[in-house]
Amino acid sequence: MKGIRFIPDDTKIPFMRFSRIGYLLSGILCAASLLLFIFAGLNMGVDFKGGTVITIRTEQPADLDQLRSTINGLGLGSGELQEFGSPNDVLIRIGTQEGGEEAQQAAVNKIKAALGAGVEYRSVEVVGPKVSGELAEQGILAVVIALFLVLIYVWFRFEWQFALGAIASLMHDVILTIGLFSLLGLEFNLSIIAAILTIIGYSLNDTVVIYDRIREFLRKYKSMPFVDLMDFSINSVLPRTLMTSVSVLLALLALYIWGGEVISGFTFTMIWGVLVGTYSSFFIATPVLLLLGTPRDSQKSAEAKAAAAARP
Repeated sequence: MKGIRFIPDDTKIPFMRFSRIGYLLSGILCAASLLLFIFAGLNMGVDFKGGTVITIRTEQPADLDQLRSTINGLGLGSGELQEFGSPNDVLIRIGTQEGGEEAQQAAVNKIKAALGAGVEYRSVEVVGPKVSGELAEQGILAVVIALFLVLIYVWFRFEWQFALGAIASLMHDVILTIGLFSLLGLEFNLSIIAAILTIIGYSLNDTVVIYDRIREFLRKYKSMPFVDLMDFSINSVLPRTLMTSVSVLLALLALYIWGGEVISGFTFTMIWGVLVGTYSSFFIATPVLLLLGTPRDSQKSAEAKAAAAARP
């Protein structure tokens, strides 16, 4: 394994020296992401805003302009068309039709009749407005519950300072992911919610590994300054963390390039999540712990107060 090791075991990178730069950079990016979300919003997929998605395959390379003209001439509202993988595959989206599920199905039949023969229908998905609203609520609830359970888990496994640092890191990752989708206008659907939940788990794993090493060294090096101890802890797990991230990224890149359009949104989100998750474990979760102090500091403060109270 030494032949493929690209990070030596005895690095001495002063991560905490760059913590203020990390705070500033992350603060600017998170603020920009929130502003983009508020003013530009997200390109919600059919899962969240309702409507119909039809995937077709034509015998010849599809003429999107002609297909768009045909769909828009049916009186179903503005249709969205895009290539879906090969030039013969087309993704058609139409908005929610008034009249419930029957109206949606009638719209599908209209499209099939207008396109005629020579078109293979790969999939048809119809989502009503009530279902889409419930999916949006449940997606948001899933992310909130995941963050809350992480807070409880880290609090019980470590201390409250560690828990707040982990939550700050995870919220940073979620906010930047939402900001990226708002900036690029990518479709935000249920698979992206699943990717965000996976990012939370991945980022938490990196953070807990660092926290576990910090706790170990707090017991082992009781006289070491806390800043030096945190740098020492991060450097001690740096080869493992980067090797894991690179391995995951290689697998995700292969899925993104050759996995097809169906999972491209999920894999793109995961690639971004691995990058920001690794960054936040180093420059958000650990520096927040530096700001909040440690149980060792609280213990010293309590011992000092007890000694002062015992004096005559």
